[in-house]
Amino acid sequence: MKIICIGLNYIDHLKEMGSKMLENPVFFMKPDTALLRNNQPFFYPDFTKELHYELELVLRIHKVGRSIAEKYASKYYNEIGIGIDFTARDIQRQCKDKGLPWEIAKAFDYSAPISSCFIPLAEFNNLQDINFRLDINGKTVQQGNSRDLIFGFNRLVSYVSQFLTLKIGDLIFTGTPAGVGQVKIGDNLKAYIGNELLMDFEIK
Repeated sequence: MKIICIGLNYIDHLKEMGSKMLENPVFFMKPDTALLRNNQPFFYPDFTKELHYELELVLRIHKVGRSIAEKYASKYYNEIGIGIDFTARDIQRQCKDKGLPWEIAKAFDYSAPISSCFIPLAEFNNLQDINFRLDINGKTVQQGNSRDLIFGFNRLVSYVSQFLTLKIGDLIFTGTPAGVGQVKIGDNLKAYIGNELLMDFEIK
């Protein structure tokens, strides 16, 4: 399975990162070793001093497809979960300054905590109105709504499939809203879709 991560997909996040609007989605990938499941603790890696959370809605692919037309894209995912794209921001900054790839800052082990539970599409009243949020130590630090996506779910599935064959079980992290920030050892992270708690884990 593949973990496909969409970058810069919320306008407010573009602004906070000092980036410009893109004509097409941008994506990068994480290996399956990046997954952290079942609310297991995340152990703070010793290679970074600036670890950032990025909360994202996650699509789970349930049908093989390539070069998918956008009007058919909804047939290729059937559940939505929530995940965090952990980023070693100091490492990423160093790579960017040198014009180097920055997978090292994004694709490290357990950098993609993900909810064990995914919600079937039929349970959502409107896929363009999904609230989600992240609480750290009981305080909401990041929140978003799918209506604010620059590129919606179907556009993302269609676009990625022009380059990569999508397979059953692949995950698409759809981008993070504004409000990214640092975590520290001892933090408790809780992630919600609507009022449903889907992740609850510790930083150790």
